[in-house]
Amino acid sequence: MAKIIAVANQKGGVGKTTSCVNLTAALTLMGKRTLLVDADPQGNASSGMGVKKTSRPNTYDMLVNQVPAEDCLTRTKYGDVIPTGNELAAASVELIDRPQREFVLKNALLSLYSDYDAIFIDCPPSLELLTVNALVAADSVLVPMQCEYYALEGIVDLMTSIRLCSRRLNKRLQVEGIVLTMYDARANLTGQVAGELRRYLGEKVYETVIPRSVRLSEAPSHGLPGVVYDRTNKGSRAYMALAAEFAARCGL
Repeated sequence: MAKIIAVANQKGGVGKTTSCVNLTAALTLMGKRTLLVDADPQGNASSGMGVKKTSRPNTYDMLVNQVPAEDCLTRTKYGDVIPTGNELAAASVELIDRPQREFVLKNALLSLYSDYDAIFIDCPPSLELLTVNALVAADSVLVPMQCEYYALEGIVDLMTSIRLCSRRLNKRLQVEGIVLTMYDARANLTGQVAGELRRYLGEKVYETVIPRSVRLSEAPSHGLPGVVYDRTNKGSRAYMALAAEFAARCGL
C-alpha cells in the first residue's frame, strides 16, 4: 500500500515543486515505485519531470471528467506522473457542487494505491479546494520551507489548516516533516530560523537541508529532475540524502 504525501506550503517560491520532483526521482533511482500527481495548475511539476503540460488525459480529466487514474498516467524513467495544465485552475469552481467535493482526489487515486510505494501530490501555493483534496487524500504532509521570517508566519497558518483537516475530514493526516530549502549557511537569519524551527518542532524538521543551487534551477528547462540533470552538484546530493532520510522514516 502506497504512502501518500501531500507536498504543501501556501507560500510560493519555497522550493515546493522542486522538492516534489526531486524526491520522486530520487526514490525512483533508489528502486522505489513512485508516482507524482501534479495538482498545481501551473504544471511545473509535470514539466520538471519531462512531461508536457498539454498531455491529456491529466489531473483535470481525472477530477472533473472522472477519467480513470490509470488512463491519466505518463511513464518516465524517473517515476510515473499524472500531469496537469492550466485547465486545472477551473477545477475548484467546477467541483464546488460535486457531492463530497473534498474527497474527489482520494477516490480517484484509490485504484493506484497498491501499485506504488510512494505517491507525492504537488499542491497549489494556496489553501484552496485542490489543496484540501490533497490533504484529504494524503497520509501526511511534507512542508518545504525557506529559512526566512515570513515563512515562519506562513507555517502557522498551514499547521492550523492541517489540524482542521485532520479533525474534520481526514483523521489519519499528520505532518510528515519540515524540509529546510534554499539554505544559505552564510546568512545569520537562516541559522536563526532553522534554530527556532528545530526548537519548537523537534524531530519533525528533517536533518537534511537543501542548499541554494543554480543547477537545481537549471534542470527544469531541460525537462529533467535536478538529481538526474547533474547528480554531483550539492543540491542533487542533498535531495538524494533527503530521499534516504525520508525512506528510513517511512519504512520504505
